[in-house]
Amino acid sequence: MGVVTETITGRQSCKKYTSQPVKREDIEAICKAGTYRATGMNRQSPIILAVTNKEIRDRLSKLNAEILGADKDPFYGAPVVLVVLADKKVPTHVYDGSIVMANMMIAAEELGLGACWIHRAKEEFETEYGKELLKKLGVEGEYEGIGNLILGYRDGEKGPQKPRKENYVFFVE
Repeated sequence: MGVVTETITGRQSCKKYTSQPVKREDIEAICKAGTYRATGMNRQSPIILAVTNKEIRDRLSKLNAEILGADKDPFYGAPVVLVVLADKKVPTHVYDGSIVMANMMIAAEELGLGACWIHRAKEEFETEYGKELLKKLGVEGEYEGIGNLILGYRDGEKGPQKPRKENYVFFVE
């Protein structure tokens, strides 16, 4: 098995983080990995918001919790949130944004960081707060939230890898 395959198969979602800040160069490397993926007709419809501002991170977490109907932090204390959004006008925008998320999860694993895909970015950025945040950042157009990738240093060890289901792959020869 190669290094990339080992990184992919060794990755696990992390739901407990230390408060240690993530190095800017690691965040940049993870975001860069997200930009190097296939997109429909190379339209590159996604954008990434690298949120390290605690106030904005906490506001997004609170908004996400409200949408979920929960009172706990759905970002599990992770100090960084990478929000992936994609241009709604592009027919492949959901797929394009999803592969950005996947590449960034693999890059985080390679760098020794914990990461987890948290849903509800779509609903977050349909709110007035989400729209205003994009406007404040100078993001123009109609973007749909694809996912929130929370990042940080894992608090504790990884558990055992869960087995894969049977009949995952069918060969058609």
